[in-house]
Amino acid sequence: MATEAATTRGYSATKDQLQKRLRRIEGQVRGIEKMIDEDRYCIDVLTQISAIQAALDKVALGLLDGHARHCVVGGQTEGEPEELTDELMAAVARLMRRG
Repeated sequence: MATEAATTRGYSATKDQLQKRLRRIEGQVRGIEKMIDEDRYCIDVLTQISAIQAALDKVALGLLDGHARHCVVGGQTEGEPEELTDELMAAVARLMRRG
């Protein structure tokens, strides 16, 4: 049975850093759960939620940057430039929608 070569993604070079950041965010979410259990002040909880949203936005922007540079510009994804641009812009639009 032939083994398939590992796929390189736009984030492959920074995968360890990305995973570390996501573990930190996971810890922040657990911290909010603890704050709720402890009946902490609403504004303090909301402040922590805002910090998590900002951290997730930073992760998302990094992934978008990697995708644009590696997959789209670097030609690592098959497809026509217009299709790849549409896909990228749809991802940006999804990230911008909130509330």
